[in-house]
Amino acid sequence: ALFSLNMSAQSPLINQVDSVSYLIGQSIAKNVLRQMSEANKEMVMKGLGDGLYQKQALCNDPGNATLNAYFQEKNRILAEKAEKENQLTKLAGEKYLEENKKNKDVLVTESGLQYIILNKGNGPKPTATSKVKVHYHGTTPKGEVFDSSVDRGEPITFGLNQVIKGWTEGVQLMPVGSKFKFFIPQELAYGANPQPGSVIKPYMPLVFEVELLEIVS
Repeated sequence: ALFSLNMSAQSPLINQVDSVSYLIGQSIAKNVLRQMSEANKEMVMKGLGDGLYQKQALCNDPGNATLNAYFQEKNRILAEKAEKENQLTKLAGEKYLEENKKNKDVLVTESGLQYIILNKGNGPKPTATSKVKVHYHGTTPKGEVFDSSVDRGEPITFGLNQVIKGWTEGVQLMPVGSKFKFFIPQELAYGANPQPGSVIKPYMPLVFEVELLEIVS
C-alpha cells in the first residue's frame, strides 16, 4: 500500500479517499488555528459544510475583499505590537549597556563594544581575516543561553570576516590564550534581524565569554 491509513477496527475511515478527505479537513483546521485563533469554530464548520454541500451562503465576499481587509488590519495590529516590543527591548539594551559601563573592569571601544579581560594570553593577535579556533558561551543580558561551544564540549573554528561585527572587532583584541567577556551592542550583533525562533530578540545586545585557543590561519 502507498499510504498507511492508521485505521482502528472501529474507525469510520473505510478507504484511502476517506482518509485523504479527513486529512484535508485536518489541514484546513490547522491553517485556521494558525492564522486566526480567534475564529468562531462553529461558523468555520458551517461555512465549510455549506460550501461542500453547495447550500445557500450566509454571506458572500467578491474578490475576497472582506477577508483581505480583515487580515490586513490584523497584520497591521500585530506589526505595531511587535514594533513596540522591539523598541522596549532596544531601550532596555541601551540601559543595560549604560549601567554595565560603570563597572571599573569594563573597557569600551570607539564602536561601543564593551569587554572585560578575564585572562590575557601571551600569543599573537588575529586580524580581521584570520581563521580562529575558540570556545565561547553566549547569553542574553538576562543570562539566557542561546549558543555555547562550552556546553557542547567542542571548540569551533571560523573566519573572523564571517561573524557579527562585535566578534570581528573583539577577537582581534585578544592575544592567543586570552579569555574575554564581551558585551555587544545590538548594532554590532544581529540588530533587527536575529535568527527566527531564537531567544535573541530584535535590537538585543549580546554577552559572550570567548577564549581564543588558536589562530588557525
